[in-house]
Amino acid sequence: MAGEHQHGQRLGRALAVAEDAAPGHAVEAVTRELAVDLGALDVSFYMLDLSGHGLVRLAREPGVPDSDEPATLVPGHDSPVGLALREQTLQVVPPGAARPAGFSQHGWLVLAPVTERGDALGLLAVSTPDEPDRSWLGAVRRTAHVLAYVVIANRRHTDRFEWTQRSEAFTLPAEIQRRLLPESSTCEGGAFTLSAWLEPTSEVGGDTFDYSVERDVLHLTITDAMGHGVASALTATLCVGSLRNSRRSGATLLAQVQRANAGLVGHTVTTADEGFVTGLFGRVDLHTGVLSVVNAGHALPYLRRGARVISIDLPVDLPLGMFVDSTYRVTEVQLQPGDRLVLVTDGMLERKAAALDLTAAVDATAHLHPREATRRIAEGVVEMCGPDLDDDATLLVVDWHGARPAGTSGLHVRDSDAGADETG
Repeated sequence: MAGEHQHGQRLGRALAVAEDAAPGHAVEAVTRELAVDLGALDVSFYMLDLSGHGLVRLAREPGVPDSDEPATLVPGHDSPVGLALREQTLQVVPPGAARPAGFSQHGWLVLAPVTERGDALGLLAVSTPDEPDRSWLGAVRRTAHVLAYVVIANRRHTDRFEWTQRSEAFTLPAEIQRRLLPESSTCEGGAFTLSAWLEPTSEVGGDTFDYSVERDVLHLTITDAMGHGVASALTATLCVGSLRNSRRSGATLLAQVQRANAGLVGHTVTTADEGFVTGLFGRVDLHTGVLSVVNAGHALPYLRRGARVISIDLPVDLPLGMFVDSTYRVTEVQLQPGDRLVLVTDGMLERKAAALDLTAAVDATAHLHPREATRRIAEGVVEMCGPDLDDDATLLVVDWHGARPAGTSGLHVRDSDAGADETG
C-alpha cells in the first residue's frame, strides 16, 4: 500500500507541474520533477521525428536553442535505443557501454518508451549514479507512460512538438496533407491494433488515411486524390472533410461514400477543375468482426490469415468525383482472430515500387506490431525507389484480435500496461 501511495503522489506531482507550466515547457517541468524525485543525474525526452528514423531531444538545458541540437538517428534494432523503441521494453545500459551521441554518457542509463495506445512518441532517458533497482525502474516506466499523455494534451496548444518532429521544412501541399491525417497513426483498441504510414513524394501525391473508433464500430479509410501538389491536396481535403462530416452525423458507410462523391462532383462542376479520388472505405463491427467495405476504383486490400497472404476480391466501382449518378456497393468480409488486414495506395504497387514483392513483405512482417510492420514495409519501398518517390506510398495495417463480447461496455479484449505491449 505504501508503494501505491508513493506512486499516486508522484503521479499527482507530475500532473500538477505539467499544468502549471506553459504548454511548450510542460515536458521539461515533468522531467525536472522526476530528476529531483529519483536523484537522477539527467532526465531528457527524445521525440521521434516524422521520418521515424530520428530522435530529437526536447527537454534541453535552459538557454540552449532548439535548433542547436540535431536529430540523432535511431540505431539498429538490436541496440538498446532500437530495442526500447521497436520492442517497447525498458532498457538499462550500464556505465561504460556504448551509447548514441546526444545521450548522457554518465552513470547508468535507463531508456523507457513514451507510448500511448501503441503510438510510440519517443523515449524517456534517465541517467543515475547507482544501479537502478526494480522499484526505481518501475517509477521511470510509469512516468514515461504519464509523459505520453502530457505530450498529447499539450501539443494541442503549441507548435513546439511539431517543430521538433520536422527534420526539414514542409511545402504548402505537404502542410495541407499532414493536417488531413489523424493525430495518431497508431491505435491499440483491445479488439484490434492498427497503424498507418504515409511516405510522401516531394510533390505530394494526394494520399490520405483516416480512422475513428466508436463504441461499436471502427471506421477506416485510405484514399488517393488525382495529381500532385496543391490541387491534389485540395481535392483530398474536400473528400476527407465530407467523409468526416457525414460520419460524425451518423450516416451509413454507403451514405458517407455517396455524399463524398456528390461533393467532389459538385466542386468540379463549379470550378471546372478535374479531380477524382480512389479509395477504400470500411467499417468493422466490433461485436461481430464483420468488415464492410466499399472500393471506389482503388487497389485491392490484402489479408493475411494463418500462413497465407491473399488479395481480397472486391467489386470495383468508379472513383469518387467522376459522375453524380455513380453507384457504390458494400461488400462484407468476416474477420477472424489473428487476421491482418493491409490497405495500400497505388504508390506501393506501381513504377519502381512494383519491384517490392508486397505479398512477401506482408508475410515477412507478420510477427511485428503493426506500428513496426508499416515502417518496415515503407522502408522497403524507399529502398526500391530511392528517397524521392514517384508517388505517395501509403499503407494501413489492422490486426484483428477478436470480437468484443456482446453487452460489454468497453473495447477490452487483451490486457495492456504502459503503452504498447511490453513484448512488442
